[in-house]
Amino acid sequence: MSITAAMVKDLRERTGAGMMECKKALTETHGDMEAAIDLMRKSGALKAEKKSGRIAAEGRVVIKLSADQKQASLVEVNSETDFVAKDSNFVGFAESVAEAVLASGVTDAAALADVKLASGQTVEEARAALVAKIGENIQVRRAQLVEAGAGSISTYLHSNNKIGVAIVTTGSEAELGKDLAMHVAANNPAGLDESSVPAERVARERDIQLDIVMQTGKPREIAEKMLEGKMRKFLAELTLLGQAFVKDPSVTVAQLLKNKGAAVTSFVRFEAGEGIEKKQENFAEEVAAQARQAG
Repeated sequence: MSITAAMVKDLRERTGAGMMECKKALTETHGDMEAAIDLMRKSGALKAEKKSGRIAAEGRVVIKLSADQKQASLVEVNSETDFVAKDSNFVGFAESVAEAVLASGVTDAAALADVKLASGQTVEEARAALVAKIGENIQVRRAQLVEAGAGSISTYLHSNNKIGVAIVTTGSEAELGKDLAMHVAANNPAGLDESSVPAERVARERDIQLDIVMQTGKPREIAEKMLEGKMRKFLAELTLLGQAFVKDPSVTVAQLLKNKGAAVTSFVRFEAGEGIEKKQENFAEEVAAQARQAG
Protein backbone atom coordinates (compact mmCIF):
# COMPACT_ATOMS: atom_id res chain seq x y z
CA MET A 1 0.00 0.00 0.00
CA SER A 2 1.24 3.48 -0.88
CA ILE A 3 1.85 5.72 2.13
CA THR A 4 0.54 9.20 1.34
CA ALA A 5 1.55 12.53 2.85
CA ALA A 6 -2.01 12.87 4.21
CA MET A 7 -1.66 9.60 6.13
CA VAL A 8 1.66 10.71 7.62
CA LYS A 9 0.12 14.07 8.57
CA ASP A 10 -2.87 12.35 10.21
CA LEU A 11 -0.66 10.03 12.28
CA ARG A 12 1.59 12.92 13.25
CA GLU A 13 -1.39 14.94 14.48
CA ARG A 14 -2.72 11.99 16.48
CA THR A 15 0.57 11.07 18.11
CA GLY A 16 2.71 14.22 18.14
CA ALA A 17 5.55 12.08 16.75
CA GLY A 18 8.06 13.16 14.11
CA MET A 19 7.34 12.84 10.40
CA MET A 20 10.05 10.24 9.81
CA GLU A 21 8.81 8.06 12.68
CA CYS A 22 5.23 8.27 11.41
CA LYS A 23 6.19 7.31 7.86
CA LYS A 24 8.32 4.42 9.10
CA ALA A 25 5.52 3.06 11.30
CA LEU A 26 2.92 3.33 8.53
CA THR A 27 5.24 1.58 6.07
CA GLU A 28 5.85 -1.29 8.47
CA THR A 29 2.11 -1.70 9.18
CA HIS A 30 1.07 -1.30 5.51
CA GLY A 31 -0.90 1.85 6.22
CA ASP A 32 -2.88 0.57 9.20
CA MET A 33 -3.22 3.67 11.40
CA GLU A 34 -4.10 1.92 14.67
CA ALA A 35 -1.42 -0.74 14.17
CA ALA A 36 1.12 2.02 13.49
CA ILE A 37 0.24 3.71 16.79
CA ASP A 38 0.58 0.40 18.63
CA LEU A 39 3.94 -0.24 16.96
CA MET A 40 5.21 3.19 17.97
CA ARG A 41 4.10 2.63 21.53
CA LYS A 42 5.86 -0.74 21.66
CA SER A 43 9.09 0.60 20.18
CA GLY A 44 9.20 3.52 22.60
CA ALA A 45 9.00 6.06 19.80
CA LEU A 46 6.06 7.84 21.38
CA LYS A 47 7.86 8.07 24.69
CA ALA A 48 10.66 9.87 22.96
CA GLU A 49 8.51 12.03 20.73
CA LYS A 50 6.23 13.25 23.53
CA LYS A 51 9.16 15.36 24.62
CA SER A 52 9.56 16.91 21.19
CA GLY A 53 7.35 19.89 22.07
CA ARG A 54 9.63 21.03 24.84
CA ILE A 55 12.08 23.80 24.02
CA ALA A 56 15.61 22.57 23.40
CA ALA A 57 17.62 25.78 23.58
CA GLU A 58 20.79 24.50 25.26
CA GLY A 59 23.29 22.11 23.69
CA ARG A 60 26.69 22.10 22.10
CA VAL A 61 28.54 22.66 18.84
CA VAL A 62 30.91 20.03 17.46
CA ILE A 63 33.55 20.51 14.74
CA LYS A 64 35.29 17.68 12.89
CA LEU A 65 38.16 18.02 10.41
CA SER A 66 38.90 15.48 7.69
CA ALA A 67 42.26 13.70 7.76
CA ASP A 68 43.60 15.91 4.96
CA GLN A 69 42.09 19.00 6.65
CA LYS A 70 40.33 19.95 3.41
CA GLN A 71 36.84 19.57 4.87
CA ALA A 72 35.24 20.44 8.18
CA SER A 73 31.81 19.63 9.55
CA LEU A 74 29.98 21.79 12.07
CA VAL A 75 26.97 20.44 13.92
CA GLU A 76 24.66 21.93 16.53
CA VAL A 77 22.77 19.49 18.74
CA ASN A 78 20.31 20.90 21.26
CA SER A 79 19.05 19.77 24.65
CA GLU A 80 16.69 21.31 27.18
CA THR A 81 19.29 21.87 29.89
CA ASP A 82 22.98 22.69 30.04
CA PHE A 83 23.41 19.77 32.44
CA VAL A 84 22.42 17.26 29.74
CA ALA A 85 24.57 19.08 27.17
CA LYS A 86 27.57 18.04 29.27
CA ASP A 87 26.43 14.42 29.71
CA SER A 88 28.85 11.91 28.18
CA ASN A 89 26.06 10.14 26.26
CA PHE A 90 24.91 13.43 24.74
CA VAL A 91 28.48 14.45 23.89
CA GLY A 92 29.12 11.08 22.24
CA PHE A 93 25.96 11.39 20.15
CA ALA A 94 26.85 14.91 18.99
CA GLU A 95 30.38 13.82 18.08
CA SER A 96 29.07 10.85 16.09
CA VAL A 97 26.65 13.06 14.14
CA ALA A 98 29.47 15.44 13.20
CA GLU A 99 31.52 12.47 12.00
CA ALA A 100 28.55 11.23 9.95
CA VAL A 101 28.16 14.65 8.30
CA LEU A 102 31.84 14.65 7.39
CA ALA A 103 31.63 11.12 5.97
CA SER A 104 28.32 11.48 4.11
CA GLY A 105 28.28 15.14 3.11
CA VAL A 106 24.62 15.34 4.17
CA THR A 107 23.81 18.61 5.95
CA ASP A 108 20.03 18.90 5.71
CA ALA A 109 18.64 18.14 9.18
CA ALA A 110 15.68 16.13 7.87
CA ALA A 111 17.79 14.06 5.47
CA LEU A 112 20.43 13.57 8.15
CA ALA A 113 17.91 11.58 10.21
CA ASP A 114 18.35 8.61 7.85
CA VAL A 115 22.16 8.74 7.70
CA LYS A 116 23.86 5.85 9.48
CA LEU A 117 26.32 6.44 12.28
CA ALA A 118 29.43 4.36 12.86
CA SER A 119 27.38 2.33 15.37
CA GLY A 120 25.05 1.13 12.62
CA GLN A 121 22.08 3.09 13.93
CA THR A 122 20.61 5.95 11.95
CA VAL A 123 20.89 9.42 13.44
CA GLU A 124 17.16 9.36 14.23
CA GLU A 125 17.33 5.95 15.90
CA ALA A 126 20.23 7.07 18.07
CA ARG A 127 18.50 10.35 18.89
CA ALA A 128 15.24 8.66 19.92
CA ALA A 129 17.11 6.15 22.07
CA LEU A 130 19.02 8.96 23.76
CA VAL A 131 15.79 10.89 24.44
CA ALA A 132 14.28 7.81 26.05
CA LYS A 133 17.40 7.26 28.14
CA ILE A 134 18.05 10.84 29.26
CA GLY A 135 14.47 12.08 29.45
CA GLU A 136 14.91 15.39 27.60
CA ASN A 137 14.05 16.65 24.15
CA ILE A 138 17.17 16.40 21.99
CA GLN A 139 17.34 17.75 18.45
CA VAL A 140 19.95 17.88 15.71
CA ARG A 141 19.28 21.47 14.73
CA ARG A 142 21.71 22.16 11.89
CA ALA A 143 24.86 20.99 10.16
CA GLN A 144 27.23 22.45 7.60
CA LEU A 145 30.18 21.21 5.59
CA VAL A 146 33.05 23.61 4.89
CA GLU A 147 35.33 23.01 1.88
CA ALA A 148 38.87 24.39 1.84
CA GLY A 149 39.21 24.47 -1.94
CA ALA A 150 42.55 26.08 -2.74
CA GLY A 151 42.78 27.53 0.75
CA SER A 152 43.09 26.12 4.24
CA ILE A 153 40.61 25.66 7.07
CA SER A 154 41.16 27.00 10.57
CA THR A 155 38.74 26.19 13.38
CA TYR A 156 37.96 27.48 16.83
CA LEU A 157 35.72 25.92 19.46
CA HIS A 158 35.08 28.00 22.54
CA SER A 159 35.76 26.43 25.93
CA ASN A 160 32.03 26.18 26.71
CA ASN A 161 31.49 24.13 23.50
CA LYS A 162 28.66 26.48 22.53
CA ILE A 163 30.39 28.57 19.85
CA GLY A 164 32.23 27.00 16.94
CA VAL A 165 33.85 28.59 13.88
CA ALA A 166 35.43 27.29 10.70
CA ILE A 167 37.11 29.82 8.42
CA VAL A 168 38.74 29.36 5.01
CA THR A 169 41.76 31.52 4.23
CA THR A 170 44.32 31.75 1.46
CA GLY A 171 47.93 32.85 1.81
CA SER A 172 47.77 32.90 5.59
CA GLU A 173 49.79 31.25 8.30
CA ALA A 174 48.08 28.80 10.63
CA GLU A 175 48.35 31.27 13.52
CA LEU A 176 46.55 34.00 11.57
CA GLY A 177 43.78 31.59 10.59
CA LYS A 178 43.29 30.64 14.23
CA ASP A 179 43.22 34.30 15.29
CA LEU A 180 40.61 35.09 12.63
CA ALA A 181 38.46 32.15 13.73
CA MET A 182 38.60 33.48 17.30
CA HIS A 183 37.68 36.96 16.02
CA VAL A 184 34.59 35.57 14.28
CA ALA A 185 33.61 33.72 17.46
CA ALA A 186 33.91 36.90 19.53
CA ASN A 187 32.47 39.50 17.13
CA ASN A 188 29.85 37.45 15.27
CA PRO A 189 30.00 39.26 11.90
CA ALA A 190 26.86 38.99 9.77
CA GLY A 191 28.87 38.38 6.62
CA LEU A 192 32.26 38.63 4.95
CA ASP A 193 31.73 42.02 3.31
CA GLU A 194 28.94 44.46 2.46
CA SER A 195 27.67 42.33 -0.43
CA SER A 196 27.00 39.42 1.95
CA VAL A 197 24.71 41.39 4.28
CA PRO A 198 21.03 40.65 3.50
CA ALA A 199 19.42 43.50 1.56
CA GLU A 200 16.40 43.60 3.86
CA ARG A 201 18.64 44.12 6.89
CA VAL A 202 20.40 47.03 5.17
CA ALA A 203 17.06 48.53 4.09
CA ARG A 204 15.64 48.26 7.61
CA GLU A 205 18.68 49.98 9.12
CA ARG A 206 18.58 52.69 6.46
CA ASP A 207 14.95 53.44 7.32
CA ILE A 208 15.80 53.69 11.01
CA GLN A 209 18.80 55.94 10.45
CA LEU A 210 16.90 58.12 7.96
CA ASP A 211 14.22 58.74 10.56
CA ILE A 212 16.88 59.67 13.13
CA VAL A 213 18.66 62.00 10.71
CA MET A 214 15.44 63.75 9.65
CA GLN A 215 14.67 64.54 13.27
CA THR A 216 17.80 66.72 13.46
CA GLY A 217 16.22 69.30 11.15
CA LYS A 218 19.39 69.56 9.05
CA PRO A 219 19.17 70.60 5.36
CA ARG A 220 18.53 67.68 2.99
CA GLU A 221 22.06 67.57 1.49
CA ILE A 222 23.64 67.46 4.96
CA ALA A 223 21.09 64.89 6.15
CA GLU A 224 21.94 62.65 3.19
CA LYS A 225 25.67 62.85 3.97
CA MET A 226 24.97 62.03 7.62
CA LEU A 227 22.88 59.04 6.54
CA GLU A 228 25.60 57.68 4.26
CA GLY A 229 28.16 58.05 7.05
CA LYS A 230 25.94 56.18 9.48
CA MET A 231 25.35 53.40 6.96
CA ARG A 232 29.08 53.04 6.25
CA LYS A 233 29.71 52.68 9.98
CA PHE A 234 26.85 50.21 10.35
CA LEU A 235 28.12 47.98 7.55
CA ALA A 236 31.73 48.17 8.75
CA GLU A 237 30.76 47.01 12.23
CA LEU A 238 28.57 44.27 10.80
CA THR A 239 31.03 42.68 8.35
CA LEU A 240 34.18 40.70 9.03
CA LEU A 241 36.40 42.75 6.72
CA GLY A 242 35.13 46.05 8.15
CA GLN A 243 35.46 45.15 11.82
CA ALA A 244 38.36 46.23 14.00
CA PHE A 245 40.57 43.19 14.58
CA VAL A 246 39.88 41.83 18.04
CA LYS A 247 43.59 41.42 18.95
CA ASP A 248 44.61 44.81 17.55
CA PRO A 249 41.70 47.28 17.22
CA SER A 250 43.96 49.83 15.51
CA VAL A 251 43.54 47.88 12.23
CA THR A 252 40.51 46.44 10.48
CA VAL A 253 40.45 42.80 9.46
CA ALA A 254 40.71 43.94 5.82
CA GLN A 255 43.86 45.94 6.61
CA LEU A 256 45.33 43.04 8.57
CA LEU A 257 44.78 40.65 5.67
CA LYS A 258 46.31 43.12 3.20
CA ASN A 259 49.37 43.51 5.41
CA LYS A 260 49.76 39.74 5.61
CA GLY A 261 49.07 39.09 1.93
CA ALA A 262 46.17 36.85 2.90
CA ALA A 263 42.43 36.62 2.22
CA VAL A 264 39.30 35.10 3.73
CA THR A 265 37.04 33.28 1.29
CA SER A 266 34.33 32.09 3.68
CA PHE A 267 33.46 31.34 7.29
CA VAL A 268 30.77 29.57 9.29
CA ARG A 269 29.84 30.36 12.89
CA PHE A 270 27.47 28.22 14.98
CA GLU A 271 26.27 29.24 18.43
CA ALA A 272 24.20 26.73 20.39
CA GLY A 273 20.67 27.95 21.01
CA GLU A 274 21.13 31.03 18.82
CA GLY A 275 17.72 32.40 17.77
CA ILE A 276 15.76 29.93 19.90
CA GLU A 277 13.37 31.57 22.32
CA LYS A 278 14.14 30.18 25.74
CA LYS A 279 11.41 29.65 28.28
CA GLN A 280 11.64 32.22 31.05
CA GLU A 281 10.99 30.71 34.43
CA ASN A 282 9.24 32.88 37.03
CA PHE A 283 9.53 30.84 40.18
CA ALA A 284 7.81 33.45 42.36
CA GLU A 285 4.75 33.40 40.12
CA GLU A 286 4.86 29.60 39.99
CA VAL A 287 4.80 29.32 43.78
CA ALA A 288 2.03 31.91 43.97
CA ALA A 289 -0.04 29.96 41.44
CA GLN A 290 0.43 26.73 43.39
CA ALA A 291 -0.60 28.53 46.58
CA ARG A 292 -3.78 29.81 44.90
CA GLN A 293 -4.63 26.32 43.69
CA ALA A 294 -4.01 24.87 47.15
CA GLY A 295 -6.30 27.51 48.68
